[in-house]
Amino acid sequence: MSIQSRLVEYAEGDITFEGRLAWDDAYPGTRPGVLVAHTIAGRTAFEEQKAAKLAELGYVGFAIDVYGRGTRSADMAVNRARMDMLRADRSALQRRLLAALATLREQSEVDQSKTAAMGFCFGGLCVLDIARSGADIAGVVSVHGIFTPPGNTTGRKISAKVLLLHGWDDPFATPEAVVSLAQELTAAGADWQLHGYGHTMHAFSNPAASDPQAGKAYNESADRRSWAATRYFLAELFN
Repeated sequence: MSIQSRLVEYAEGDITFEGRLAWDDAYPGTRPGVLVAHTIAGRTAFEEQKAAKLAELGYVGFAIDVYGRGTRSADMAVNRARMDMLRADRSALQRRLLAALATLREQSEVDQSKTAAMGFCFGGLCVLDIARSGADIAGVVSVHGIFTPPGNTTGRKISAKVLLLHGWDDPFATPEAVVSLAQELTAAGADWQLHGYGHTMHAFSNPAASDPQAGKAYNESADRRSWAATRYFLAELFN
């Protein structure tokens, strides 16, 4: 087994983006592709490592970018402004996400008929918007995601299966927001499931998260359980 990776450029409108593709060259032929959507911080080593872990499972992982090539920054104020701009213009965000999904399908290692997406925090919102858009995708996994509806997909049916991996004490997605999303998904005809982890805050899968006062903290058991749930979900989609 040898995990390979390469940078892949793609465009939406007049903006160029750059993602990192990961695959195991020991697997012959094409295989399912899984898009990985990033947190507020943009595409970082965290998402790239998730793409590599997906490659170890026999998928093609694609850690995408929705901010634009050359915009990576460690300044959270800068990243928050970029995220807030896209949260305020969900149509623009959805176009960028669908461009990334189309790019994943174009890669020679990927079976175009078998794609999924997973995302973390802001990325959880992103993959839910892919599903909400009605995209032809097998399933999406939102990990400690944000549940705010986009406002431009009301009445659309969701064909993708949806897995929500949620810390119950996440201040960015309250129990009321969880119930509202469940009602939204049910109305859209989605096949959805929710795994709620008690005594668990936002960003529970990120070992670097350590700010309980802000509602963010790593939780080893929730991280382990959520990854196991993701593995089972993807296997159910594609096997």
